[in-house]
Amino acid sequence: MDDLKQLFDAIVEGDHHAAKSLTEGAIVAGANPKVLLDTAMIPAMDEVGRRFEQGEYFVPELIISARAMKAGMAVIRPLLTARADKPAGRVALATVRGDLHDIGKNLVGTMLEGGGFEVVDLGVDVGPDKIVAAVKDQNVDIVALSALLTTTIAGMKLTIDKLKAEGVRDRVKVIIGGAPVTQKFANDIGADGFAETASGAVVLARSLMAGA
Repeated sequence: MDDLKQLFDAIVEGDHHAAKSLTEGAIVAGANPKVLLDTAMIPAMDEVGRRFEQGEYFVPELIISARAMKAGMAVIRPLLTARADKPAGRVALATVRGDLHDIGKNLVGTMLEGGGFEVVDLGVDVGPDKIVAAVKDQNVDIVALSALLTTTIAGMKLTIDKLKAEGVRDRVKVIIGGAPVTQKFANDIGADGFAETASGAVVLARSLMAGA
């Protein structure tokens, strides 16, 4: 129990060295990797998200906590895969065509992974065809689209239109986010949800999976 609390604290405080060593130590001592994930690591990122929403943490704190989470995940991910533990869902993550910004996308990806999701990061400047291929070939449950520029958010609608045209729109939920994106825009283009923050994206993804 003390080890779980220490791991929780290391992630919340953004100590990636401690997060890695504590995870490794727990595994050597015989800890179940899924228990580590469910009882220490995911709750830690939930706490980070709560602090961000309450204005106690800001983007730098999110980034260092996300780095600590990734350090722990690097230890247990192969073990979870070998055990065939089922993730909360699989998310294809992309910044839309014409947009090269990746900080927000990467943060969302780490928060989703910290929330128990498997993330397929398609990168930046991603066109609709690549996203459709991911839906067809990688069995994703959610497509998460990011954009920072007002000139590129039209790519979100193009992607949804392409999913419809290829007959795969009903296979996935589509969530969107980024500085110029609003709930009204999400409604207008037929997205399934909109999140203002990385932690909000996790909450939204969980809600959509629960209703699937």
